[in-house]
Amino acid sequence: MFIDRAQVEFRAGSGGNGVVAWRREKYLPKGGPYGGNGGPGGSVIIEASVQIPSLDFFRNRRLIKAENGGAGGSNCRQGKKGQDLVIQVPLGTLVKDAETGDLIADMTEDKQRLVLCRGGKGGLGNNFFKTPTNRAPNHCTPGKKGGTRKVELELKMIADVGLIGFPNAGKSTLIESLANIRVKTAAYPFTTLKPNIGFIEFRDGTRIFIADIPGIIEGAHENRGLGLEFLRHIERTKLLLFILDTSGIDGRKPEDDYRVLRSEISAYNSALNDYPYLIVLNKCDTDEAKENLEAFYQAVSPPREKTFEVSAISGENLDMLIEAIARMTPKVNQEPLPLEEAALPDYPEEEVSPE
Repeated sequence: MFIDRAQVEFRAGSGGNGVVAWRREKYLPKGGPYGGNGGPGGSVIIEASVQIPSLDFFRNRRLIKAENGGAGGSNCRQGKKGQDLVIQVPLGTLVKDAETGDLIADMTEDKQRLVLCRGGKGGLGNNFFKTPTNRAPNHCTPGKKGGTRKVELELKMIADVGLIGFPNAGKSTLIESLANIRVKTAAYPFTTLKPNIGFIEFRDGTRIFIADIPGIIEGAHENRGLGLEFLRHIERTKLLLFILDTSGIDGRKPEDDYRVLRSEISAYNSALNDYPYLIVLNKCDTDEAKENLEAFYQAVSPPREKTFEVSAISGENLDMLIEAIARMTPKVNQEPLPLEEAALPDYPEEEVSPE
């Protein structure tokens, strides 16, 4: 199962306790306090990684904790620092507050890091409290609890071009031909159960990333078929490709498919209607395609410069389609905005001073 949404509670490590200890040596009858401070707890850090494809790591995890700090020791020894917990997520992961729904961070850059919960401070040993007037303090403080945050992780794949079409329209075959990747294809609907992503590489080394979204059917906004669950992955794209089957092999007409696709994405997010788009009339090498193409042009009257008659299997007119995609899509991904450290909840801390 492809996991692209998860709700997890993260807890940073608590600080270690301070200790009460005394220096006792043969020739030091008044050795004094010797208790060390506790170590700080580990923080929880979210890191974006290009090598992580989905949120599968969180499938059966609802609580993730960082390491606690160690208690202080005698001889004024500092407790061990709790190890920071670094959790990797895919590029394009949105980190939201689970209670308020507020966006905490958008992880769009490889190696981008977010400090989600800070570890608690260590407690103070009795050595900290000694003063000229209090040479034998007999108390210490416990470590502070680490921060806790319940977040919702939502993955929106980062791609320049999004492929939208009915099941069996040939999206998987098209992305195989354009991006030279291997995906599952078969002569039955819903062979694609998770988004596939590939890229077209140009001679100058730049790339355009393409995402294949699982098939949409009429009534998808009412959770029919696979529903609209995967449409979030095209909200980041710069160009939409409507893939229409002109062969009529499933008894559908391309003009009806186009109308339904437009209606369904509008029901999901009306802003998608304003995205740049191209219409790809696939399977144009079949015997039935000519008649269906004429009916489509009469019913829809699309701009001819946005319409391409192709065959994903034979490769017919794919070069023209790639040129049009390159013209309408920047080949170099835009630089993400600099992200500041997450605004963490305020954890009140007591002011501790030597007595």
